[in-house]
Amino acid sequence: MNKKILLWSITAALAGFLFGFDTVVISGAEKKLQFLWQTSDMFHGIVVIGMALWGTVVGAIFGGFPTNKLGRKKTLIWIGVLYTVSAVGSGLANDPWVFAVFRFIGGLGVGASTIAAPAYISEIAPAGDRGKLVGLYQFNIVFGILIAFFSNYLLNGIGDNDWRWMVGVEAFPAAIYTILAFTLPMSPRWLLTKFRNEEAREVLQIISPEKDPKILIDEIKDEMDKTVPNESIFMKKYRFPLILAFLIAFFNQFSGINAFLYYAPRILSAAGLGESAALLSSIGVGVTNMVFTLIGIYLIDRLGRKQLMYIGSVGYIISLTLVSCAFFFNWQGGLMPIFLFMFIAAHAVGQGSVIWVFISEVFPNHLRGSGQSFGCSTHWVLAAVIPSLVPVLFATIGPGVVFMIFAIMMVLQLLFVIFLMPETKGITLEELSKTLIKE
Repeated sequence: MNKKILLWSITAALAGFLFGFDTVVISGAEKKLQFLWQTSDMFHGIVVIGMALWGTVVGAIFGGFPTNKLGRKKTLIWIGVLYTVSAVGSGLANDPWVFAVFRFIGGLGVGASTIAAPAYISEIAPAGDRGKLVGLYQFNIVFGILIAFFSNYLLNGIGDNDWRWMVGVEAFPAAIYTILAFTLPMSPRWLLTKFRNEEAREVLQIISPEKDPKILIDEIKDEMDKTVPNESIFMKKYRFPLILAFLIAFFNQFSGINAFLYYAPRILSAAGLGESAALLSSIGVGVTNMVFTLIGIYLIDRLGRKQLMYIGSVGYIISLTLVSCAFFFNWQGGLMPIFLFMFIAAHAVGQGSVIWVFISEVFPNHLRGSGQSFGCSTHWVLAAVIPSLVPVLFATIGPGVVFMIFAIMMVLQLLFVIFLMPETKGITLEELSKTLIKE
């Protein structure tokens, strides 16, 4: 593999590290903030904590515009600026509204990063390595989550304002990432969609000095010749890629993954574990997630996206059914953490490794930003809605029924993989466009 491509991919994927860090770092400070500002549970949940998540939704909905208009590189730079401003502002905030505004700004960075980073990496990566290179983004999300937990642990109790350091320390990696983003070349495929052919040729010669850049330029020109001005992803000929992006994002959240991640201690406590055992097991969730994400990245260009989704879907169905049975039949003790780790492993190898790669592959070059915005928006809206309903559903229909619903949804996902999902392994983005777009 070209070392420059690997380095650039790692740099862009660091947006995922900040995504994971930013999302989880609040967990160490949120109780301190509620005590400090004496806010109600509803205000604390919706404004202080929830504002970042809704910033993510807005960033995902509108992030396709700068990704298409400004380009992938400039959008990645601005994402770094958003993270940096958010971290500094959150650390210096003196009231909950100011804190919420700066957390919203960070959320914008998270949402936009799920579009710009996978799009950029997919467009500079060779077809045979595209899966694992885009998969670096998911790995960095998981790694960022673990580092955030570790950072909170180290900074907890260093003083009365330890929460300021917890949320503010993100400014250091965010500033480093922003500086590194300036060193990235422009995406050659984006440049060609803007008819900046000479600039694209220069980048292509750096990326693949052994190949004639004219071949890729001609392929992209051929694709562009078949488009009309002001095209939209909602045109009839793009319906199939749109359905694919929607369904993989839809099933990702209807697996219950965010319900598990957000409420792992609560779920384990409800299953009969003590508080300390539940917390310890929830830490194991993070470790399991990281280990199996690495396995998924290793396999994604060897077995392919579809094969990983087969493995993940079957793992989901088995583990979710066992979790549901544990609640229905009152299986107490050490079984629940095992079922939970099985679920996380199935997610990390399957959906966790595949989703960002797959969405970045199925749309044509000139609509990739808009297409990813649609897929990511579907993901983030459901990620906001489903976990918010979990406490209510647990209290009304019970956790056993909730997890059985998730298991049934994963049976539907398996049918989607069998009958609808194409294999994209080792195929150039231009060849995929010819296959997936129905003229």
